[in-house]
Amino acid sequence: MCETAGGTGEAAASMPRPARGEAVDPVALEPVDEVEIVTLVDNVYDALLGDDERTRRAGSGAGVVAAPQFEGARTTAGMIAEHGFSALVTVRRAGRSATLLFDTGRSPDAMVTNADRLGIDLGDVQGVVLSHGHFDHAGGLTGLMGLRGVRSLPMVLHPLVWTRRRIAVPGRDVEELPTLSRRALDGEGFQVIERREPSLLLDGSVLITGEVDRTTEFERGMPPPHQAWTGGEWAHDPLVLDDQALVVDVRGRGLVVLTGCGHSGAVNIVRHAQRLTGVDRLHALVGGLHLGGPAFEPVIPPTVAALTGLAPGLVVPGHCTGWRAQHALAAALPDAWVQGSSGTAYRLTAA
Repeated sequence: MCETAGGTGEAAASMPRPARGEAVDPVALEPVDEVEIVTLVDNVYDALLGDDERTRRAGSGAGVVAAPQFEGARTTAGMIAEHGFSALVTVRRAGRSATLLFDTGRSPDAMVTNADRLGIDLGDVQGVVLSHGHFDHAGGLTGLMGLRGVRSLPMVLHPLVWTRRRIAVPGRDVEELPTLSRRALDGEGFQVIERREPSLLLDGSVLITGEVDRTTEFERGMPPPHQAWTGGEWAHDPLVLDDQALVVDVRGRGLVVLTGCGHSGAVNIVRHAQRLTGVDRLHALVGGLHLGGPAFEPVIPPTVAALTGLAPGLVVPGHCTGWRAQHALAAALPDAWVQGSSGTAYRLTAA
């Protein structure tokens, strides 16, 4: 995925473009009194990170498991970290709260194991949102299936999540990625809702962006080795059109934007959310920004510059952001940047 050479057709495919479908903006997104985002799965788990007024860490004592080599035959296991992402989003408005699951991680058991170690009952979740179809965001659906209260659970996703994809790096074996099965999800009783356009959930308190406008000149998407099956051939898939984000408006603070991988581009996503809602202020950006690796490192400086100009109060880059981008964002936004970690809760309240 580090190979960036491509022809004119591939360059044209990754040029800025508007999202398909009739634009409805501003969307009537209801401001909330509080939003809490709990990172159930991320690439990193650091048990030594401390809490602050908006961040609560799982710590090293989470998850007591059997371990016969210790006195008492028990130990604390902490959180599982893996190359994937999952977050639990709870919004509170007018004395009522509701919870959504945003992505499910990579492996069948990491998300449900971490939720259990945090004392979270996933049976209380009122809906599932998939940011896109890549397997490191949908793998944990296996663990979710069969849990109490999961059957008939609404699942909001873009219709292209079923796309077959592969990584074809020249000189290496082709790697076909696991593809989501609509038949399997229907068979488990999920209420699958396919939407290209924006969706309002939880009584209008949560916005799912739908397909994101690509308006910046520098966020060109995936390099040529990332390919999709068109029905007749494998072709470069730079845009990952099924990529979408979750947005909440915290009263008096501004937008909280949660991304999975951010394949649409972090700046594109924020601008799209601003356009849809009519809310200019970005309060927080949390999730994967896909700025890791040689193919994406040239995108780091303009991305950091644009995000710095937006002056968010909290930035928690996770998952596929990459260490170079983490360092750049931490340097540019020292008061806003926070290290992500599996098992961390971020609570943002109204002004």
